[in-house]
Amino acid sequence: MIFNSLDFAIFLPIVFAIYWFFLKGKTKSQNILLLFASYIFYGWWDYRFLTLIVFSTLVDYTIGISLSKTSVQSKRKVLLWISILVNLGFLGFFKYYNFFLENFVDAFTFLGYPINSNSLNIILPVGISFYTFQTLSYTIDVYKNRLAPCKRFIEFAAFVSFFPQLVAGPIERATNLLPQFYKKRVFNSLAAREGLRQILWGLFKKVVIADNCAEYANIIFNNSAEYSGVTLFVGALMFTFQIYCDFSGYSDIAIGTSKLFGFKLMRNFAYPYFSRDIAEFWRRWHISLSTWFRDYLYIPLGGSRGGIWIKIRNTFIIFIVSGFWHGANWTFIVWGALNAIYFLPLLLTNNNRKNLDSIAQGKILPSLNEFTSILITFGFTVLAWVFFRAKDMSSAISYLTNMFTGDFSNVTIDIPIQLTLFILFLFFIEWINRERNFGISKLEKIIPFTSGRWVLYTFLVLSILFFAGEEQEFIYFQF
Repeated sequence: MIFNSLDFAIFLPIVFAIYWFFLKGKTKSQNILLLFASYIFYGWWDYRFLTLIVFSTLVDYTIGISLSKTSVQSKRKVLLWISILVNLGFLGFFKYYNFFLENFVDAFTFLGYPINSNSLNIILPVGISFYTFQTLSYTIDVYKNRLAPCKRFIEFAAFVSFFPQLVAGPIERATNLLPQFYKKRVFNSLAAREGLRQILWGLFKKVVIADNCAEYANIIFNNSAEYSGVTLFVGALMFTFQIYCDFSGYSDIAIGTSKLFGFKLMRNFAYPYFSRDIAEFWRRWHISLSTWFRDYLYIPLGGSRGGIWIKIRNTFIIFIVSGFWHGANWTFIVWGALNAIYFLPLLLTNNNRKNLDSIAQGKILPSLNEFTSILITFGFTVLAWVFFRAKDMSSAISYLTNMFTGDFSNVTIDIPIQLTLFILFLFFIEWINRERNFGISKLEKIIPFTSGRWVLYTFLVLSILFFAGEEQEFIYFQF
């Protein structure tokens, strides 16, 4: 089931009504409903993979209980490694089996020892990368005594499968989300209204901007040899806007939906295209994943402590692993390595934490220096996205080569003026709200008149109804 579908438009109000009107104040019953609804939500795609998420839930629930029953460090390590191997084993099989097999065969063929092998027709379960990392964070935190193990199976299962963020995040930490299932939840009309606003903004970004940009990004990337250099640059821009509005739109809908049920999820995007350097970009883009790798991989490896070579090693590890997390393709690995190259000068000159505040605080416009920094960072990001979008390495290299050597005299594809205006509108709204959680958060401070706010809401709804692009699956469903 996807957020921008009629199925979800029917599903959500039904669950909401039962949750608040029939089960109000009954925390246990509400948790059972959320678990049941989450399994329906996930099983709508392919019910067979419910067994996978249930098995993963059982494994980590049991290991968490077992960790609480022993203080022997060797036994605790064994339990931790069982969880890591089971979870990453499933992820590795479904997501990376054919990739490793094909590269193994290619390597031996290159050395003159051809091997005959058959790849498997493996269907990648939606959301496996997300809920795998979510359950792993639970086991690791219990092992490190950061979190008491959950002894209530319903609550733990609901935490793992919580439908708003199940298939594309945010990747929640057990320390944040799990305790919320224990507490009695009281309906908060202010939080619910804020949630509806965030859902509306997320839908606008997804169906009006991302889905329309996807049409032109797909045409240009799939036929790149036929287009001029400047048109290829336009295609890269279209994908740059598409992936941001697609993924941040999903996150907005997920976070807004959670608010309707009394839950608070972590923020996943913080206006990344306003970043002044790549380090700031990665503090603002897919925050739940970047902080997961920071806390569970980068810091255990030593982080930025130690000598220069340790810093370089850890930087490349974290970015390459992050790239590989996105998919079994060398393009993702190169995308990660390229971002490591972008990031490294900042780290080695101790400027990686230079821009921690919001840009142009207390000002209407950025300074010339800030604006230049944004443009440079944005430009490097656009180039990296070409690798992310391309189907393979040869396509990515060909695309970039033609983009810089092709004809720059004219754009050979027409981008509708309304799409351009919608993109400009998006960045205008997000700029004036850049110090708030999402584009139309707390509008009372920007538009003090109720009628003015309703004009904006009406505009967004009408835009969704009349200017939605052809329905596209959320990009991050494939990860």
